Formats: sequence, C-alpha cells, structure tokens
Amino acid sequence: MGSSSSSYAPKTIYLNVDGKVQKVVFSRHCSPCDIKELLCSSSNIPRNTAIMMVDPEGALVSIDPTMPTNSPNSLYKVVPLSTGQLGEKEDMFQNVLTQVAEQFSRAFRVNELKTEVTNRLAMLEKRVELEGLKVVEIEKCKNDLKKLRDEMTSRGGGRVNCPCKYNFSDDGKKLTPRRDVPNYPKYTLSQETIEALKKPTFDVWHWEHNEMLSCLEYMYHDLGLVKEFNMNPITLKRWLLGIQENYRTNPFHNFRHCFCVSQMMYGMIHLCNLQEKLTLTDMGILMTAAVCHDLDHPGYNNTYQINARTELAVRYNDISPLENHHCAVAFQILSLPECNIFANVDPEAFKQIRQAIITLILATDMARHGEILDSFKQKMDNFDFTNEEHVTCLKMVLIKCCDISNEVRPTEVAEPWVDCLLEEYFMQSDREKSEGLPVAPFMDRDKVTKPTAQIGFIKFVLIPMFETVMKLFPQIEEIMVQPLRDSRDHYEELKQIDDAMTEAQKKKTENMSLGGKKKK
Repeated sequence: MGSSSSSYAPKTIYLNVDGKVQKVVFSRHCSPCDIKELLCSSSNIPRNTAIMMVDPEGALVSIDPTMPTNSPNSLYKVVPLSTGQLGEKEDMFQNVLTQVAEQFSRAFRVNELKTEVTNRLAMLEKRVELEGLKVVEIEKCKNDLKKLRDEMTSRGGGRVNCPCKYNFSDDGKKLTPRRDVPNYPKYTLSQETIEALKKPTFDVWHWEHNEMLSCLEYMYHDLGLVKEFNMNPITLKRWLLGIQENYRTNPFHNFRHCFCVSQMMYGMIHLCNLQEKLTLTDMGILMTAAVCHDLDHPGYNNTYQINARTELAVRYNDISPLENHHCAVAFQILSLPECNIFANVDPEAFKQIRQAIITLILATDMARHGEILDSFKQKMDNFDFTNEEHVTCLKMVLIKCCDISNEVRPTEVAEPWVDCLLEEYFMQSDREKSEGLPVAPFMDRDKVTKPTAQIGFIKFVLIPMFETVMKLFPQIEEIMVQPLRDSRDHYEELKQIDDAMTEAQKKKTENMSLGGKKKK
C-alpha cells in the first residue's frame, strides 16, 4: 500500500484561545487567505478580520503553509489588529472605498431602479443562454452581469442568524447565494491528468480549488452531460463555483471531500463501463448527487443534531437532518437562473431528475446502510439493468461506495483523511461533553486510536459493500477491493504494535511498583 507518511499530509498547529488549547489542521497547499480564515474561525474572531499570529515570546509568525509547527506546550496566539495597527495606508484605502461606495449609490439609485436592473439582468441572461454569443460578447455580457448583480447585492437586507449559508425563510422570497460567484481561471488538463482522473489512485491532495473546479467541469463535458442536458457552459461554471462556495472549511466535510467523492464516481463510471449499462440521464444524476451530497455540512453529524435539538433536526423531524439539508441547499442553488444547469430540460424530466438526486443524497445517511445494502443483495442473484427499481438501488450503493471510498486509495493519499476525520470527530465529542450530551466511543479522543477507528469500519462496512458490488462488476476487485483488504491488514498490524507497546508499558509500571515495595 505504500508509506503511511506523505508530503501532502495536513499540517497541525496549536493555538491559545481564551486560555484553552485549540488544535488547527490544514493542508500544506492551502492559500494564506484560507489559513487566515481558518485561524479566525478557530479563535472566535469574525471572518475577514485583519489578524497577526505571535509565539509565546511575542515574536510574529508568518501566516502561510510554510509556517513553523508548534506543540501544545508552546502555543501560538491569534491577535486581531486594531485600526491603528492597520496603518495609514489601510485607513486611506478604506476612506477612498467608502467615498466611492457613496458616490456609486447616489449615481445608480439602486433602490429606485430595482425593477429595471432585474429586467436588464434577465435580458442579459437570456442572451447568454439562447443566442450563442461569440467569446468576446460573452465576456462583455459576464462583466455587465457582475456589475448588475453587485448593485442588487449592495442593497440586500438583513439576514436572520442561521448556521446555514442560506436563509430558509417562510415568506416565499427567492433565495440567493451569500455572495456573487467570481470567475475562475481556465486550466488545460494534460493527457496524464485526464487518464489519472479515471482511476481510484488519483492523488486528490495535489490540487488547488480552482484546479478541482476545472477537473469537475471536464468530467461533465467528457461524459457527454453538457450536450445531453443542453447545458450552457457558462452556467456550468457558475454552478460549480456556487457549489464550492457552499462547502464549509471543516477538517473533513469540505470541498476537497466533495471532489474526492465526485472523482471516485467518475472513476467507477469508467471502471465499471456504466456508460454501456445506464443512460446519460443516470450519469448526470450520479455525478450531480456526488457533487452536492454534503453541501453546507456544519461539521457535526446527525446524532449531534438530534441530541442537541438543532434547527436542522427540528426542521426535518429528526429524519436524516443533514442529508435533507444538503438536498435543500443543492436545489436552492439550482433555483438560481444563472446556476441552473438543467434550465433546458423538460419540466417533467426535471421532476424525475430532482427526485432521483434527492434519493441518492438521502442514501448517504449511514443510519440507512444496512437497509440499503440488504436491498441490493436481494437483487444481486437476478439483477436487471432494465428494471428501474434495480438501477435505482445500484445508484444508491454506488454513491455510498464513493462517499466512504478513501481507503480504496493508496495509503499516502488515504491516511491524511483519517486524521482529518478524527479531528472533526474530536471537535464534536468535545462539544458534546461540554453540553452534557451523549458521546460515541469512536469519536472520543480519550478512547479511540487511528487503528481502532479504521479496522472495524473497513472489515464490517467497506469490504462487505464493495465485495457485493464486485459480484456485479468483477473488474473492481484488483483496483478497489484488494486495496481495502491491504488497508485492513495495515491497520491490524499497527494495532498489534500499539497493543504490544501498551502491554510493555503496563509490565514496566508493575515492575517499578513491585521494586518499590521490596525496598520498603
């Protein structure tokens, strides 16, 4: 399986937050802006606040992926900069921005021209989608759209405090993303990357967000989905950016995890030759459900939501609250004309696509694992690709496989994900302890180790599910099932080492205790 160490493993630093130790984990490939945002969140400082970081002696520490690591005994501290510390240049720049904003508001009188702006926006959108403008015209149109949307968002009213990035109000008003979605640079994928994308061995730690967006865009074009659903390529870009914007910066459930699941789905489509067995509509449902399956995940699982009686648990009556929320956010994004990749699909066909995507995302709730796998096993002896019920069950199992497929990848790619997942588990269990809620043993930092966390999951969840799929697609054994068996053996060896060290330490302690009694 390869070495357990990796140059792409997350980096860890420790902060002093109100006298308590806060562990922060981030990728070595994060940008300084992403790291600053993560540090603000970890230190209970509002986003976009100017900050600096100091070591215990008060020396400044650079905030970038190359910053030196520290230990819990030598804590860094994140300090917000006061207005005075920002310097005269920043003050001057802020004053200029304020004056420009005031002049802009007076000049355009946004409130009075709202109807006109909306009509112009709709007209420009229609031009982009229906008239097939030339590249130069499209770029001009996009710039006009951004200016108009900035006008609209500049007058946006107050927002109800909510843990979600969307305000699910009851007044029937149309919801919009929390900020306009910017453009991202065009990347040309090499032939090597194109081939690697089709394999489970793809190293997901190599890529920045913009590059992952370009890879996802390529997948939709390569599978023929853009042509099948008559997607506007510009709309596809906007939709992918809207998706990325609505994944949070959790240790595990983040946009990179979304990309992992989507890339594995793309790989399984090619490995299992699903293009020959399923329809292009099925391909679109599988890929879109994979992209959307964890949208706006708060980093705390369904058990916490239900026990803490959160807004999501109340809204969805304790029934898969997170998965229902992921579906809701997905279709809130698709409800925006500029992000609706299915805008040119027949309304009746869209209803079926929508229901199928919801079915797949809801299937990712692990509380339903046994039910879904048992249903699939019952169909295996006489599986029929022309039977709609059989195909739906297969698609549910495929998205489940992709969602929890990290251990299929090489060890150097998979193992950093275990660290990320445990960090998210520990954040939840610490919060559950502080709030007096039940704590699952597999999430408790005082009880779980990496080997114990993985062995049972691989043996009793992953291997049985993938071996069942292997009966339908024997070609996955070498490239997907065998790596799972190797991973199980790897963690069992680590557990034996841990157990031997624990036993040796126990005997050492006992011998020291006996030696003390003899001297007395």
